[in-house]
Amino acid sequence: MKKFVFLIAAALLPAVPAHAIVGGGTPQTEGVARAVVTIVGSRGNFCSGTLIAPQIVLTVAHCVQPGADYKIVDRGADGQPQLLNVRTVAIHPGFNMQAMQAHRATADVALLQLQIPFKGKSTVPVGAPTIPIRVGSRFTIAGIGVTVRGDGKSGGATRVAGLVATGQPGTFQIRLVDPVTNGIRDGIGACTGDSGGPVFEDRSNGAVLVGVISWSTGPNGAAGCGGLTGVTPLTLYRDWLLQTARSWGAAL
Repeated sequence: MKKFVFLIAAALLPAVPAHAIVGGGTPQTEGVARAVVTIVGSRGNFCSGTLIAPQIVLTVAHCVQPGADYKIVDRGADGQPQLLNVRTVAIHPGFNMQAMQAHRATADVALLQLQIPFKGKSTVPVGAPTIPIRVGSRFTIAGIGVTVRGDGKSGGATRVAGLVATGQPGTFQIRLVDPVTNGIRDGIGACTGDSGGPVFEDRSNGAVLVGVISWSTGPNGAAGCGGLTGVTPLTLYRDWLLQTARSWGAAL
């Protein structure tokens, strides 16, 4: 049954590049997009992740909960999806599902160890946001999620978007909005399938992975997408990530 569900999940992700991130995020195959991967579960869910070492993917804890198997979608030169096996899943011990679902801060981070190195992708360095994080600070998000809420077939290709911090950003949580709409009306933002996708901060030596996409809302905090994009910054969890990767024989 799990194999059948995996095939369904992979089939939802079209071979022809579609869209991800609602509101007009830019499709990309190079730059930071080369590190973004698709995670599918045996329950039919799909999320985003980031390759931070040849055999290690960073994502969010709520995407890889116990009770299911997970695989990484790899597209060969012919564009057809192939499924890569996941050897181990490590979920941060401080993660609380109820807090995440209520859009409260929690340790929504996890690592996947692949059975074999992922070829044809780039890895990105893991860091933490520049402190203090200020309202208006710019970040770049990336993901393979849908552009039409509820339509799984509108996802599958990596898209990126530039958003800005709003509210009271800090080391526990960052809330991002489209700088044009400010979360008041439909704008650019994360949606279904973008969970686990990377959040980058541009620096003089290049983009640094500083957080992961945890949740989203519609305009004015309503259910949906295109309003707020909730981010778990890696400030408090980078040491755990490094230690876990080291225990698997990888150096980040």
